[in-house]
Amino acid sequence: MTDFDPNTFATMEPREFAKIVKATPDSKITEVLSGPQRQLILDEVFSRMPKQFRRERAGDTSAVIHWVVTGRPDGGTDTYEIVIDGGTCTLSPSTDRKPDLTLTVAPVPFVKLISGLGNPVMMFMGGKLKADGNLGLAAQIQTLFDIPKA
Repeated sequence: MTDFDPNTFATMEPREFAKIVKATPDSKITEVLSGPQRQLILDEVFSRMPKQFRRERAGDTSAVIHWVVTGRPDGGTDTYEIVIDGGTCTLSPSTDRKPDLTLTVAPVPFVKLISGLGNPVMMFMGGKLKADGNLGLAAQIQTLFDIPKA
């Protein structure tokens, strides 16, 4: 992310992003996700989730999942709503539904998780990923999405 160009992120392949994350120190990831590129990066990551959804693994899963990414420069959080229903996954334009699961994570563990460099179970056990609600669904999250690896 040292030479990360926000204008090219939208066309960057997930594996390419994972390689950049792997080669970038945590301090630099924190710096980038505390700056003006944060919103662009998070919006792009979450807009890709429906494309990375593994329908065949979802079965009859029906859920509203809120992802809460902490560490905004103003001290706040960013919340994204993913809806899984009828074998599809969509990014909701709002976060007003009651979630079945809320996942709260800081920027660095989040980026590691979505780039295949972090183990969600270990993050949960270490307190880096907090799950509130349906813990069975939380345990299944990793299998529901095609997570790239660097």
